[in-house]
Amino acid sequence: MATPAQWLAGARPRTLPAALAPVLVGTGAAAALDGFRLVPALLALLVALALQVAVNYANDYSDGRRGTDADRVGPMRLVGSGAATPRQVLLAAGLAFGVAALAGLVLAALSSWALIAVGAVCIAAAWTYTGGPLPYGYRALGEVFVFVFFGLVAVVGTTYVQTRTLPGLAFAVAVPIGLLSVALLMVNNLRDIAGDAVVGKRTLAVLLGERVTRLVYVALLAVPFAVVVAVGVGRPSALLALLAAPLALSPARIVLGGGRGPALIAALQGTGLLTLATGVLLGAGLALS
Repeated sequence: MATPAQWLAGARPRTLPAALAPVLVGTGAAAALDGFRLVPALLALLVALALQVAVNYANDYSDGRRGTDADRVGPMRLVGSGAATPRQVLLAAGLAFGVAALAGLVLAALSSWALIAVGAVCIAAAWTYTGGPLPYGYRALGEVFVFVFFGLVAVVGTTYVQTRTLPGLAFAVAVPIGLLSVALLMVNNLRDIAGDAVVGKRTLAVLLGERVTRLVYVALLAVPFAVVVAVGVGRPSALLALLAAPLALSPARIVLGGGRGPALIAALQGTGLLTLATGVLLGAGLALS
């Protein structure tokens, strides 16, 4: 039986900034449009965090069943390490999905019942990343789905449940957060290139190769701040997010310097910190605009 510490590690807390940051930015956009509503914002945060934990446990279950996690460097794999049975991890994923679904139902009741369809698609996308007969994470589509769901859907959706509108500002500020979330996945997959290639997991990193993946990762850290500058033309206080840019230097240096294995865990942690800081500062800047 896995210990509480192992269950916590299996939830992969370093990935949670990818769930928190878009809600902060979407809420900042809502505040910028004089539409901030506390309860929908908190429910959106609960949905995002629960879905992130659910997808992490679901990936652990699916990859563990396929043998993908048999020999990995990185966060705790509950099934792959034998610390928990597949059924236990599947149950944990189901519980997290249930929390997300329940919070989503309340959110739909407060805003729009159309959100039920959006939530169903989000849950399906979370499960089929590595689960099901045709997991898109094994077909180099993970980055595309991460940008769509952790960028566009999460940010714009958070703004919508508060303002009942789909403003261009929300779509614009979703781009930097979506790209940073993609960078989180990219550095994670860079670390696992060798193991993924052996077991037939064709991530984008596997297809691009190590050298190109490292360059793309650095671009994913730089472009978001160019977008922030563009947003700042109309809303100068959004430029507050540029204060997070120096946090990109350490992970970029590790990746460009050829870091491998444990070194890339530090880069993953640094990317998570960068994503969270950007979300906090961009959200605050938008709220002040």
